[in-house]
Amino acid sequence: MRKYRVSMLCLTALILFSGCDRSIQDPNVLFSEKHKDPIKQLEKTSIATDHSQFRYKQTFYVPIYSDIYTDRDNRKVLLSATLSVRNTTLKKSLYINKIDYYDTGGTLVKSYLRDPIELPAMATLNYIVEKEEDKGGSGANFIIEVEGIDDTVTPVIEAVMIGNFSNKSFAFMTEGTPVVH
Repeated sequence: MRKYRVSMLCLTALILFSGCDRSIQDPNVLFSEKHKDPIKQLEKTSIATDHSQFRYKQTFYVPIYSDIYTDRDNRKVLLSATLSVRNTTLKKSLYINKIDYYDTGGTLVKSYLRDPIELPAMATLNYIVEKEEDKGGSGANFIIEVEGIDDTVTPVIEAVMIGNFSNKSFAFMTEGTPVVH
């Protein structure tokens, strides 16, 4: 009887842990229209493109706040952030070559792209950095490299941070700034 209980306990644990798929818990997958990672989805649909004809190429710095301090007791509040890259043209695609996430000290935390992605005309790429991801710190940032056929494909790149402290909620945004090489 004891062996039966131990076997059942092990079997139950195996079933429970095998059902914990991290991708299902990822808000980028949960909240996307097709329940797939939006970056991976665009990587798969990107076609081989001749980038030698492109005349526009720009790198942007986008500040992200993983946390902020709320009062003189130096209480730190974790924030969730949504990175938004918007193609503002009516007919031309924007190509994103790099989305890299850096921490406060300037160390690369994560590179989000393996291959360039194509963002169709008027499309938006939104990507969520969960509030539990606190590796970035208060000075976290994204470096995003984009290019296109000409300078009419200049994107709008923003980040929206939200959080709550005690019984108060707050939100604020930052804008991407072109990086001068």
